[in-house]
Amino acid sequence: MLRRLKLLVVVLTLSLVLAGCNRVGLAYRNLDVIIPWTLNDYLDMNAGQKSWFNDTLKEHLAWHCTTQLPGYLDWLDRLQQMVDANQVTDAALQTRTVEAKQAIAEVAREITPSAIELLQGLDDEQVEDMNAALAKDLRKRQDEYLKPPLQQQIKERAERMRKRLDSWMGPLSPSQQARVLAWSVALGEQNEQWIGNRAHWQAQFIDAVQQRRSADFPQKMQQLLVDRESLWTPQYRAAYAQTEAQARSLIVDLMADSTPQQRLKLTQKIDGVRSDFKALKCLKAAAR
Repeated sequence: MLRRLKLLVVVLTLSLVLAGCNRVGLAYRNLDVIIPWTLNDYLDMNAGQKSWFNDTLKEHLAWHCTTQLPGYLDWLDRLQQMVDANQVTDAALQTRTVEAKQAIAEVAREITPSAIELLQGLDDEQVEDMNAALAKDLRKRQDEYLKPPLQQQIKERAERMRKRLDSWMGPLSPSQQARVLAWSVALGEQNEQWIGNRAHWQAQFIDAVQQRRSADFPQKMQQLLVDRESLWTPQYRAAYAQTEAQARSLIVDLMADSTPQQRLKLTQKIDGVRSDFKALKCLKAAAR
């Protein structure tokens, strides 16, 4: 839940480039409706908490729309320039990734105080229910991503990636499909490291919330939400570095093997995201 809260406005911005949403502006304008429903999957807020949360969310969305989205437009410009020039390199992708992480961290720092305030106001029954919901979510992920045999995990991971790529580049060629499968094979048991680290983080989060009246609770939540990498397991830290490197290698190879039509569709998709952002009222007002 809190991971979603921390990323409440970034999920539909930076990650859209990989997720394949076709209506960015529409989704963004309705985040104040979408996020409470998402939150209710884990936390049953009372009337007072809902009212406070909705007001706070609107403030955060206004801040994000006016101060952060202009930087995302610049980021999209740099991304499109790479594609237009057919210069999608490992170094360039590393730079774009660092920029994206910095943007996510900025949002996390901004909204973490609100997350702390919300959590500190929970009663014991709400915490118990939230913990049960988080445990249920973890079991669901374990069933979906860990129970299948490794070969099935690899196949399903490749299929998920192909669907995302098809949305942004169009149908992949046989050689590109083979490269996606090789990428998935190279990640091996990455699902296990990912879910294991999620369980590790979740256990620390639950322990912190159970001690939400303590003086060091804000510091603990700051680390959990903003400095989360400091709490990663050593196994996941190594796996994550490999995952990032494999993802960059995959993109570089796919773009090197791409057709003019695929690159055109990709630039059109990026331009569509940019146009949706530019159509937002907050950006129009800022440009006046």
